[in-house]
Amino acid sequence: MSILSKIFGDANQKYLNGVKPIVEKINALEGGFLKLSDEELKNKTKDFKKRLSTGETLDDILPEAFVTVRETARRTLGQRHFDVQLIGGLAFHQGKIAQMATGEGKTLTATLPAYLNALDSRVHIVTVNDYLARRDTVWMGQIYDFLGLSVGCINSDGSY
Repeated sequence: MSILSKIFGDANQKYLNGVKPIVEKINALEGGFLKLSDEELKNKTKDFKKRLSTGETLDDILPEAFVTVRETARRTLGQRHFDVQLIGGLAFHQGKIAQMATGEGKTLTATLPAYLNALDSRVHIVTVNDYLARRDTVWMGQIYDFLGLSVGCINSDGSY
C-alpha cells in the first residue's frame, strides 16, 4: 500500500462506502415491491414521471426506480439484480466506469440506469456487436416493455 493510499484511502473503497447506504435503501424497499401487483408495478413509471415533473430529481427517485427494475426483471426474466449489479448501475448513472468481468451481468446491470434516465430523456445503449444489440433488445426489452417504455435496435448497417 502506498503512502498516499494510507493517507487518503483507496478511491474504490471510498466509492463503495459512499454508495452502500443507497444499496441498503434499495434492499430495504424490496419487500414492499414484492407485494405489488403487476399493474401497480407497471404504474410506477407514470408515478416517477409525475414526481419528476413536480421537481423531484432522478437521484431522489433512484432507489425506488432501481427496485422497480429489480422486481420487474425477477418477474419477466426470472433474474434478480445482485448488490454488485446495483453498485454498477449506480456507477453508470453517475457517469463513472464500472469494471465488471465476463459473467457478472453487465447487460442486466445496464437496465437500472437505462430505465431511470429514460424517465426524463431518451437513452441509448451502444455496442459494436450487432448480435448482442439484437439479442439484448429482445431479452432486456421485456423489462422496459413491462414498464411502459419503448425499445429499438439500429444495426451497424442502419437497419432496424
